[in-house]
Amino acid sequence: MNYSAINLNWHEINTVFLDMDGTLLDLHFDNHFWLEHLPVRLAEQRGTTPEEVRAYLHARYTEMEGTLDWYCLDYWQNHLEADLVAMKHEIADRIAIRAHVERFLESLRERGKRVVLLTNAHQKSMGLKFGYVVLEHYFDHIITSHSLGLPKEHPDFWQKLSEVEVFDPAHSLFIDDNLHVLRAAKAHGVKHLLAIHQPDSQQPPKDTQEFTAVECYTQLLD
Repeated sequence: MNYSAINLNWHEINTVFLDMDGTLLDLHFDNHFWLEHLPVRLAEQRGTTPEEVRAYLHARYTEMEGTLDWYCLDYWQNHLEADLVAMKHEIADRIAIRAHVERFLESLRERGKRVVLLTNAHQKSMGLKFGYVVLEHYFDHIITSHSLGLPKEHPDFWQKLSEVEVFDPAHSLFIDDNLHVLRAAKAHGVKHLLAIHQPDSQQPPKDTQEFTAVECYTQLLD
């Protein structure tokens, strides 16, 4: 399939910030784990039904969404009293790099850009995934929001980020599948922003509203 090129002025972009889940990696692994696998496994452990567990988790997810704890594996392991890391390993075959991501990352190197992974994922989740997919070496800096104490949605996130990563918002590109995160970046003055057309390969595409969306990373290779 041919996709229309996304024209960026690469000459004015010095730093490229990239999200991980749903952006570089297929979000299917995470959605399947939290919505399907975890309820089944917890139900087995607790002698209840997956539907009951799923209803409880849905309420908790809704309550916690957008907070740092929502993304924190330690929080959920303590709250649920379960080894979520071990459970994630059980379905690790679903961890997948999105098509042409590696070609795109290589092209950023060739263009001489500084490449920074900027993720809300907990360090344990990120470490687990990097045990199955080889991407770590493409980044000049890897930053989790947990190390900064604020999720990427927070209005003060980018100011906090500037304390550990020197960058000019006017000369930065940020790609993320979360529209709330992109809007926080826009409010801070990050000039070049792209969303993701279909973060989860097993779900329908999403409406990315005011943001141009990447359907395939070949769109950024010209």
